[in-house]
Amino acid sequence: MAITRELIRIENPEGEPGFLGAGHIARPLIYDNYIQSDPFILLMDDVLDKKDTKPVGGPHPHAGFETVTLVLDGELGADDHKLKSGDFQLMTAGSGVVHTEIIDKPGNMRILQLWANLPREHRQAMPRLQDLPLAHVPVVNDKATQIKLYSGSLAGVTSPIQNYVPLIIADVTVAPGASSVQKIPASYNTFLYILQGGVQVGDHKTWLYKDQVGWLNIVDEHGESELKITAGEEGVRFVLYAGKPLHEKIVSHGPFIADSSEDIVSLYNQYRQGKMKHISTVPEEQHYKW
Repeated sequence: MAITRELIRIENPEGEPGFLGAGHIARPLIYDNYIQSDPFILLMDDVLDKKDTKPVGGPHPHAGFETVTLVLDGELGADDHKLKSGDFQLMTAGSGVVHTEIIDKPGNMRILQLWANLPREHRQAMPRLQDLPLAHVPVVNDKATQIKLYSGSLAGVTSPIQNYVPLIIADVTVAPGASSVQKIPASYNTFLYILQGGVQVGDHKTWLYKDQVGWLNIVDEHGESELKITAGEEGVRFVLYAGKPLHEKIVSHGPFIADSSEDIVSLYNQYRQGKMKHISTVPEEQHYKW
């Protein structure tokens, strides 16, 4: 008998003024309980309505984890590093890297940016960048359900993105009143973030609505489980995140994730001494353009 996943926690994150100044609203979806969210460290829903040409953002370091960016609307970056609506990027900060995000023109933008943990044995991995444009994203159209798969395997398709930690990320749209059953590993920590509409989840048919985050129960078993969903009268669009927990302790400080406080101090020293290279300088073989 298949294991059905159920909602066990529903959260209503509030937006707050972001660090990019006027027009920036940041909604923290994950931010303060890694034991619960493992392997997900942080997830922000950033909305920017920029009215001027004053540059915001700038260079900043990362180390010990991966940043995972899904552009929902607008554009981010420039030149070879520009991401547009529907594009996806995974940056492995690993041993340490400097990253620059500067926005200097009017426009609207919305991105979901996740910090995903690295296993202890890969925390010092060589930095790499993986770009997956919308045109190359695997898409499944099954009756009344559309799935854009950015990472992992789901619904019979597999993303080209390479993962140190097994990670499923999918943008899912279900037509009004339609039902869908998706198979995901039973042991993966899984949550849904509703972008539009509402959905009933599981055999208990628990409702989840726009802007809510719904966490599923974890089953400590190998094999697959079923995510049963039925869209409300307006249909539903949500982003599914599912990842294999690492069950490893971490130390977090500012832009760095490490195994100990001593490692954090070392990372800050490396950054101040200019030993962390910019992500734009990674060797071509470390920049995957799928």
